Amino acid sequence: MTKNSVEKLSGFYVVTGASSGIGLELAKLAAQDGAALLLVADRDLGDAKRVVQQCGASEVETLEVDLATVDGIDRVIEKIGSRTVDGLMANAGHGLGEAFLTQKWDEIAHVIDTNITGTVSLIHRIGGGMVLRDKGRILVTGSIAGDMPGAYQLVYNSTKAFINDFCVGLANELKSTSVVVTCLMPGVTDTQFFERAGMEDTRAGQMKDKADPAKVARDGYNALLKGDTQEVSGIMNKIQDLFADLLPEELVAQMHRHLAKP
Repeated sequence: MTKNSVEKLSGFYVVTGASSGIGLELAKLAAQDGAALLLVADRDLGDAKRVVQQCGASEVETLEVDLATVDGIDRVIEKIGSRTVDGLMANAGHGLGEAFLTQKWDEIAHVIDTNITGTVSLIHRIGGGMVLRDKGRILVTGSIAGDMPGAYQLVYNSTKAFINDFCVGLANELKSTSVVVTCLMPGVTDTQFFERAGMEDTRAGQMKDKADPAKVARDGYNALLKGDTQEVSGIMNKIQDLFADLLPEELVAQMHRHLAKP
């Protein structure tokens, strides 16, 4: 499904998880179209700002906050101020490896609060203004992992299952408006994800043919421009996602265990 197709983005865009990986690549694409950008992440954004400025952004601001917290979301809204947000690229998120019952609860909660609570809160607070103006674009980074019972990556996969479904439902609620909601669903991608999740010693973490984050970002960016509701990035990921829907969930969980177990 598509609506509101445009040739490029313009205006003021907020990009979360923008310090590296898919988020940084999304920011670079928006910058190349001349958008003004607010880059948000839970780590230093100095290098990212310099890279994005070189791509031609009309303006680049940064904000280092933890989007798993209410204070972090409040600070984003305060930074936006009275400005109209033409688009939100909600890419912030992280994983957590190993078995669920051996993980620390505070680390589990941080994944849930970042991937779900922070993402949905930011969409709620920014998206309302878009609906009032009947204009705006929201790109959310989900994952094909959300369609797989995630043995040894259980919390992450479950949060992405929520995000994938949330985006499709929200897009349906807004189908009578001009607000676009797109969910980008990548697979294993060559970012800092596995290092941060403590999954470098897994088969997935050690894969040599991880997707290029620039290609993944381009797929999501193009889908947003076209107004597509979902975009699975990469032909092999499309096939994998299809089989995840067709095969028994117990078998998919066993296959995921093979990839994610330390």
